[in-house]
Amino acid sequence: MSVDERVRNEQDAGIPEPLEFHVGPVGAFIAPLVFLVGVVSYFVVFEVFDMSALTASGLVGILVAGLFSRNYSRFWEWVIAGVSSRTSVTLLLILLSVSLMAALISQTDVAGGFVWLAGELGLSGGLFVVVVFLMVCAIAMSTGTSIGTLFTAFPIFYPAGVVLGADPLLLAGAILSGALFGDNLAPISDSTIVSSSTQRYRRRTGVAEVGGVVRSRARYALPAAAVSAVLFLVFGLIRSQDGGSVAIDATGRDPLSLIMVIPVAILLFVAFWKRDIFLATTVGLVSGMALGLLVGLLSPADIISANDDGTAGGFLVAGVADILPLIGLGIAIFGIIGILQGAGIFDAIVELAAKSKFASTPRGAEVVIGVGAALTTGIFAGVNGPSMLMFGPVADRIGARAGLHPYRRANIMDCFTLGIGSVVPVVSSFLLIAGLLTQGHGDGIPELSPVAIFTTVFYPLVLTLVISVAVLTGWGRRFEGPDGVETTEPQPAQV
Repeated sequence: MSVDERVRNEQDAGIPEPLEFHVGPVGAFIAPLVFLVGVVSYFVVFEVFDMSALTASGLVGILVAGLFSRNYSRFWEWVIAGVSSRTSVTLLLILLSVSLMAALISQTDVAGGFVWLAGELGLSGGLFVVVVFLMVCAIAMSTGTSIGTLFTAFPIFYPAGVVLGADPLLLAGAILSGALFGDNLAPISDSTIVSSSTQRYRRRTGVAEVGGVVRSRARYALPAAAVSAVLFLVFGLIRSQDGGSVAIDATGRDPLSLIMVIPVAILLFVAFWKRDIFLATTVGLVSGMALGLLVGLLSPADIISANDDGTAGGFLVAGVADILPLIGLGIAIFGIIGILQGAGIFDAIVELAAKSKFASTPRGAEVVIGVGAALTTGIFAGVNGPSMLMFGPVADRIGARAGLHPYRRANIMDCFTLGIGSVVPVVSSFLLIAGLLTQGHGDGIPELSPVAIFTTVFYPLVLTLVISVAVLTGWGRRFEGPDGVETTEPQPAQV
């Protein structure tokens, strides 16, 4: 097919004509460069962790890039095409849906139930480290937010653990590791949703189902968590200074809130069974509200109400409000992706990879996806969701060229992203946040540097090792067969 015929076919299909800039192909990188400057400025220089600020950076990048376009209206056609793609719309709707479930879990104070349990167990410093890791894993799996888990868990477990004689560095590493585990595996995690929704089927319509991705990812995440737990136990016992007679203050914490783990388990079951995150979220939300009302953890006003100042109240409204900054960021990033697609940048990257004999093999394609995902995440200060939004389309096309199943592509990208990509020393926003959250707890509670905490974040480091072994040995590698089924037999390349 000639270039003219291809252009005419794309126009008939509603795809805008190719995008050109006055400054040449470099113009396509203006928007992502401005966005990257914003990420580094806010997260690293100013130490401000606000998704709305990143959304503003992305929008400014798009507006500036438009001024360099040879055809301004065509430029915005490509931005709109990026935002309105099936992948984009699916992702944004999933994020809105799961935010309601996360808000329900927060409203019923499941984290407080785990604090009560820790207090009742009365563990010494050595054992406390591994128990904190497991509890934070459970909290992060329930809430689906790593950042939220950090802000919940650090003020509770960090000072208490130090008083009990636990090693401060191990405690900080255990809390951060548990938060990243939840982000890696929870079906309501934004990173899980992004990694799934950016990987398209080629032999049928649609994108990788969240439930199927989580089920297949468990073979990597759970062994990494088990090895990490053993490391926290061993080093916790070696480096602890037991003698603490002080217990965690669980005053006001309600053990009844632990019952809200049941709707989370129901959500997981439906997600694995039906592989439909919308259905799973609906069932989990309805069962959670019914159970919360039944046992008295929720009142009707907690679900939806009007405040005295005339504003809307209830966790349904709070859930939407909490996710809107990430929704705005997703819109900005998909707009930038549209620009890169219109300028042919993704095509050029994929063609370059296709010409390489190394990237044309399944193992080589996985190495390229893993390294690319880790580098992209490192560049974006460890912010995993936006990083995978940006790199996801590249991983999708490189992996499809090698016939890899969407689940496999999503898992390779996500595990390298939530592995070493999220904890690169100096630039990682997760390490910076963890360091900040060790501050201000009073005398005798040490304040830790982000670089020091890196030495004890066992889970992302072990996860990187596990997924690297999977890539090199082919463990868990699946290809996309007829109608999108998983198969161990290599399949013809797809584009």
